[in-house]
Amino acid sequence: MNLNDYQQHALRTHNEDLGQVQAFANYALGLNGEAGEVADHIKKGIFHGHEMNRHELAKELGDCLWYISNLSHLAGFTLQQIAEMNVTKLMKRYPEGFDKERSVNRDDK
Repeated sequence: MNLNDYQQHALRTHNEDLGQVQAFANYALGLNGEAGEVADHIKKGIFHGHEMNRHELAKELGDCLWYISNLSHLAGFTLQQIAEMNVTKLMKRYPEGFDKERSVNRDDK
């Protein structure tokens, strides 16, 4: 499945009853909540001695992707466009791959 196919599947469960402002808020807040769940899985693995359940982590990452997909759609972009814009930005920032010096002294601020 490619990114745009995923986005079409994700939009099937988009809440049509929300207005645009409410939808943006709902999806942004939902993304924050899911990102928190991802962080919590990792925190428990590092600091609480829990075994990392990668399948549960993957489910939470999928929930993040669902919210990102819907936010992208509301903003007028496909996931493919979002991915391409991000790669372009990273290629400009790190043309030779990650570089600590370039990460500290970014010229794209």
